[in-house]
Amino acid sequence: MQRIFIAGILGAIAMFVWTSVAHMVTPLGSIGFSQMPNEAAMQSALDTNLAQHSGLYFFPWVDPNDPKMMEKSAALEKAHGSGLLLYRPPGAMDATNMGPMLVKEFIKQLVVALIAAYLVSRMVGLSFAGRWSAVVLMYIAGGLVTNASYWIWYEFPLDYTLAQIAVELGSGIAAGAVIAWWLGRRSA
Repeated sequence: MQRIFIAGILGAIAMFVWTSVAHMVTPLGSIGFSQMPNEAAMQSALDTNLAQHSGLYFFPWVDPNDPKMMEKSAALEKAHGSGLLLYRPPGAMDATNMGPMLVKEFIKQLVVALIAAYLVSRMVGLSFAGRWSAVVLMYIAGGLVTNASYWIWYEFPLDYTLAQIAVELGSGIAAGAVIAWWLGRRSA
């Protein structure tokens, strides 16, 4: 169990380093985002109408229990467009204090790397390449699970979707190399 835990920690560190590079050095972290036209007026309208109500808003809203939901939604969408909006009111997030977000991100990466390390530790007899590719495939699957669904159902931009999957692929490559190496050692 100690070998798996150490492999998970090392994998999480590798993933954390990769995702930091991916978001701060490469364009992967900003691909697919666009500036809203007339942003100041939109921001003012959001602040006025949503006030202190943080949330993820889907519009046009139609009651999901309404038996004519699909027809009403289609008519509203045709007349007014549609969208998905994540809103945080003024002061809800301190962008200058990234510490708590980075800690949460590392914990998420640690959990994922521990799962990968555990699964790979059960794959007896695999070579380094076999262990590494198993982790890479796990991360690709993880990248597809959510990101492809957001593209399919909510029409997230394709370039954004592909960039997020690429970040997960890079995470799998980085974490997988370390996990495969550590678990392949004879003594640890």
